[in-house]
Amino acid sequence: MPAPQNTFKARLAQGETQIGLWVGLGDPSVAELAAGCGFDWLVIDAEHGPNGLRDVMAQLRAIGTQAHPVVRPRDDNRAGIKQMLDIGAQTLLVPMIESADQAREVVRSVLYPPAGVRGVGAALARASGYNAIPDYLSSANDQVCLLLQVESRAGIDALDDILTIEGVDGIFVGPADLAADMGYLGQPGAPEVQTVVNGALDRIRAAGRAAGILTSDHTLAQGYAKKGVEFLAVGSDVGTLAGGLRHLRAQF
Repeated sequence: MPAPQNTFKARLAQGETQIGLWVGLGDPSVAELAAGCGFDWLVIDAEHGPNGLRDVMAQLRAIGTQAHPVVRPRDDNRAGIKQMLDIGAQTLLVPMIESADQAREVVRSVLYPPAGVRGVGAALARASGYNAIPDYLSSANDQVCLLLQVESRAGIDALDDILTIEGVDGIFVGPADLAADMGYLGQPGAPEVQTVVNGALDRIRAAGRAAGILTSDHTLAQGYAKKGVEFLAVGSDVGTLAGGLRHLRAQF
């Protein structure tokens, strides 16, 4: 029996636009609620969200198969990536990638030898059903989906080189950090930023890789969807809850 099929990865390869939501509150009940709302994918955010290893694992369990969980680790640390994979994450979104060499090392981190250097501890891991999946080691590499986040001027400058690295399934353009690095802090919708963002998305797709982005601006989101962006996050649990509560209070 092989590792579970990564349906998110399979759909990326088919060029479908999958709609996602950021889950940053770090609460399994919130993740479970969001998973039942029809989103294709949910990001469990361990970079900016208050998520430790056990928090991420609890949310993976809560989401189950209702939506596809994408885990964003805090950085490209190899040991941290290994642990996220071992607790059952099959799709990782690794932030702050700025060079082809860095991208190549992340690829090595997510794959078992000889293709990579992921440590072998599957017999103890949730990922293998605690050793209940006999073919896990030989099949896990094929089901790992690696998304890299480009979100700085250095990353944009290195994008063409990053796109040559085998084992990268998609590139996510981070508009908030990119805007800040360009001198437009808190203004990801600024025309100057959007010119760079859309140019990057076009380059990613032209290279045959899946392109992704997050925005809570519905007009921008519709434009990205029309462009054919393959993984599009359209908001967050924090923003949706806060917006809904403020709207409700305003009625009274």
